[in-house]
Amino acid sequence: MEIKAKIQTIFPSQQVTASFKKREFVVEYADNPQYPEFIKFECIQDKCDQLDGFSEGQEVIVAFNLKGRKWTDPQGVDKYFNSLQAWRITADQGQGAASTPSSTGSGATPPPPASNDEPAWLNADESDDLPF
Repeated sequence: MEIKAKIQTIFPSQQVTASFKKREFVVEYADNPQYPEFIKFECIQDKCDQLDGFSEGQEVIVAFNLKGRKWTDPQGVDKYFNSLQAWRITADQGQGAASTPSSTGSGATPPPPASNDEPAWLNADESDDLPF
């Protein structure tokens, strides 16, 4: 998944354990500018350094995975946690995250070809026909 948004806050990296670090950041997502959403993402391990090249107020495209975990507390009650793990952050060059090949006739560059380690369907036309 990916969204186009403006960086609101970048937090410092946190060394959670000796072998695990994370870094959080918040973006302002204005799909409907009248009601902007403030969404917190996290980068983990080697992805934390991606944020070093960005500043607050900058428009970016964030590619992320939606993660969910189940944890059973000492009383035996199941608890569920969600996180948004960013794995790629790129500066927005004014094209928008949802541009389609048909909208590239105005001088915009087409999307890059699929790399060897990425299935071709990831770069296919992503027309949004989901019911929600």
